[in-house]
This record gives sequence, structure tokens and C-alpha cells, in this order.
Amino acid sequence: MKYTQLGRTGLKVSRLVLGTMNFGPQTDEADSHAIMDAALDSGVNFFDTANVYGWGENKGRTEEIIGSWFAKGGGRRDKVVLATKVYGNMGADGEVWPNHDKLSAVNIRRAVDASLKRLRTDHIDLYQFHHVDRNTPWEEIWQAIDVLVQQGKIIYAGSSNFAGWHIAQANEAAARRSSLGLVSEQCLYNLAERRAEMEVIPAARGYGLGVIPWSPLHGGLLGGAIRKEREGGGARTSSGRSADALANTKVREQIQAYEDLLDKHGLEPGEVALAWLLTRPGVTGPITGPRTVEQLSSALRAVELELSEELLASLEEIFPGPGPSPEAFAW
Repeated sequence: MKYTQLGRTGLKVSRLVLGTMNFGPQTDEADSHAIMDAALDSGVNFFDTANVYGWGENKGRTEEIIGSWFAKGGGRRDKVVLATKVYGNMGADGEVWPNHDKLSAVNIRRAVDASLKRLRTDHIDLYQFHHVDRNTPWEEIWQAIDVLVQQGKIIYAGSSNFAGWHIAQANEAAARRSSLGLVSEQCLYNLAERRAEMEVIPAARGYGLGVIPWSPLHGGLLGGAIRKEREGGGARTSSGRSADALANTKVREQIQAYEDLLDKHGLEPGEVALAWLLTRPGVTGPITGPRTVEQLSSALRAVELELSEELLASLEEIFPGPGPSPEAFAW
């Protein structure tokens, strides 16, 4: 397994991030434990979750599954860099209480204690803001985070789904307090969705944040969607977004060209999509969300896959990036 440092921290993390969103909703506890054991045995030490995972009436279930895995012992907790998130309302669907969501100091304090209890641990290595809270001042947010760091409940703070200017705003506010600020940004980024290259990734690199792409297969679109469609398996997504996307002629032509290219090289689409992200400047590691041990094995192969310059150039032709800012905005 290849490792890197998380942004400007001294923290060493694997170049593949184990996403746990499917633990509970699609993968039962026993199989989730098997996936985490296999990941750790393969050298993956960076696990990502969120307090709302489990969804609906089962919010928090994913953290509970990770917690029961930690409770098995064997040094599991000490070997893992654990990341979770705060923002979403943890009440049952339709049950919304004020101050039970977003990034007020009250909710941050409440949410971190609840996550620690579910995770059966005394600290969270990377505590991420799942979305930006436009109504809570950064001075309040950083005061709450600084207290949690002092208490030893969290070590680092990160963001998710932030715009470039949100990253700048957050870290400038932190600098005024002499706080460390954000050390990572988790953003939508893949071959088919490259808008993050315009401002989010440059801002992250400018402030020393590690970039953790989510949806590296773009909801299954980059995982051999047309091939699976021909085989009768459908695109790998529970929402049908990939199937809807393939109804667009331009998108379908792109994906067909992508799959044809990789067939010529004898490569798997999903593995190439992950490997491509590992070539991108500033990327710490993509999040893979396996539902089975077999899917994890495929993702692990991607970490060792070396893409030739010729192949990278061909991928660029199929999925051209937006170009750098501000030139990309020019007519």
C-alpha cells in the first residue's frame, strides 16, 4: 500500500480511503467487519464515515458498526486514521429540532460526543464539516473546535463540499485565532466531473489541504456502466443516476469511448478511474465505498496501477478538464 501525508499535517495515510457509507444500508455488520479487516490487512489505514450514515431512521448505524469492529480489539483503533462528519440533522425523518444540525457550537459539542459513543473511541482523528454553514460565524465554529482539540476529542478538522472561497474564509478566520484550521477538503471529483479543478483544488493546495475525492466512479458511470448494461446488470448505483446519465447522447458517447479505450489496453474502467485520481496534483486519496470484499480488492489493485503518459493523454481527450482559473472563464 502506498502512503502520503494528509495535507500540511504530519499524519501518514493510505492513498486509498475506505468509505463506509454502505455499512448498514447495503452491507450487514458481519460483512462490514470483514471488509474493514481486509482493508486493514492490505494496509489501508484511512477510514471515512459520517454521523448521518445509515440514513433515515437508522442514522448513526454506520458509526455503530465501526464501533463494534473497534471493540474486537487487536489494535484496530490504534491502526486506523478515523474520519467522521458533522452537519446533518440526526433526528428521525420528519422530526426536526432547532440546534440539532449544522455547525453551531452547541450542535458540534453534542454531535461529537454522540459520534464518540457510537464509535466506541475517545477521539476522532479528522472531524469534517459535511457542508458549509452559511449562518454560523467561523469565529464560533473555530472556538468550538479549539475546545474539542484541547479536550483531546478530535485532532484535526476538515471540510466537505466547500467552495474555494469557503476554504479561504475558514482558514483565514482560523489564522486570526492562531488555530490550525482545515487540513483537508472532501469534494466531488472524478474523470467525468472536473469542475473542482477550477477553484476548489487550487484553494485546497494553496492552504495546504489534502484533497479527498468522493464518488470517484461518478455514481457508477465510470465503473463499466455500458458493459454492465449490456450484460443486464445495470449501472452500479442505487439511485439510477448512471442510467439517467447514459440517456444523454453526449455522455453515452464519452463513456463508450472510455470503455473502448480501456478494453484496448485490457484495463478495468473502475480501477483506471481510481488510478487517474491518484495522478492528480493535490489528491491525497479517493474514497472507495465497497459493498463486498471483492469490490475492495478491485480498488486495491488501482493503487498499484501505473497509467502511461499515452493513456493519460487519451483520457484527457475523452474527458477534458475545464482549464485553470481565471483563464477557464474567458470567452
